[in-house]
Amino acid sequence: MAAAAIEVQAGDRAVRVSSPDRILWPQAGITKGDLARYWADLGEVGLRGYRSRPVHLHRFPKGIDADGFFQKRIPSQRPDWIHRAHIVGPNGTSSDALCPTDVAHLVWGAQMGTIEFHPWPTRSWEPEHPDELRIDLDPSPGTGFDEARQAAGLTREVLTEVGLTGWPKTSGKRGIHVLVRITPSWDFVQVRAAAVALARELERRAPKLVTAAWWKEERGERVFVDFNQNCRDRTLCGAWSPRPTPTATVSAPFRWADLEHVEPGDVTVANGVRHLASTGDAHGGIDDAAASIDGLLEWADRDEANGIPDAPWPPTFPKMPGEARRVAPSRRTSQP
Repeated sequence: MAAAAIEVQAGDRAVRVSSPDRILWPQAGITKGDLARYWADLGEVGLRGYRSRPVHLHRFPKGIDADGFFQKRIPSQRPDWIHRAHIVGPNGTSSDALCPTDVAHLVWGAQMGTIEFHPWPTRSWEPEHPDELRIDLDPSPGTGFDEARQAAGLTREVLTEVGLTGWPKTSGKRGIHVLVRITPSWDFVQVRAAAVALARELERRAPKLVTAAWWKEERGERVFVDFNQNCRDRTLCGAWSPRPTPTATVSAPFRWADLEHVEPGDVTVANGVRHLASTGDAHGGIDDAAASIDGLLEWADRDEANGIPDAPWPPTFPKMPGEARRVAPSRRTSQP
């Protein structure tokens, strides 16, 4: 028989959590109640990456050993204090997504069995202009976290050259994410163009380590810089978000000084709050670091002037101006 519902205090609000003893991570023994308290105890630090942003939910109501599902549209049955943000996808369809304005929203997400929270790079009041450039360093088969570390260090150097500050976090799995706060002066197409230019520059400087190749068959044993994570409606798991891994790892922020020592399994739902208390807020200054992507866009213009086509877009997007052929090299014919 399921345990009685509990109330988890999140700031000024008490959030009802049903079946708090339901096991979400069987190997780690972590329950839904544990997850709700995790977000409540992280407080404002945990909220920072989600505040006033549309958020997609990756829900596992029966735990990570059962099938999960992504939910972009906020459930119709919700407390009246839950905030929403209107979002429009690449094909023009629209919906209302969860838009956290306080910690209680994340605790409510946990009540819904949400393991991963995926925030948009936009704020609710500026839906067409991202305020965050996201660099997803994804190790291909044959590479791992050590290579992601090296790629992250190079990423930091290149960002510094163009006046940008990167804020690293583990992905909670094999890779590293680098978040870059930018002024919301460019649309999604321009921000993606900046990400493509950065990815190509990283590959030029370390072609044996990094690749900007969209097609998997061209990547080899290198770290892929997934520029298309900056497209409209594409999201990464946010800072402090748990992952559906056996040990309940977390996408944990860290400082550049710790790059050589951090490991993807260091921070979990079980120890995340203690980790924050002992190491401090690694991303404490991120909201004050917004800057211009003009330097990256100059590289994008340079590449276009040199006859380099735009990189392929995801298949859910219409064909874009200047885009390379959206066909894997091994499947192409001789026709243009």
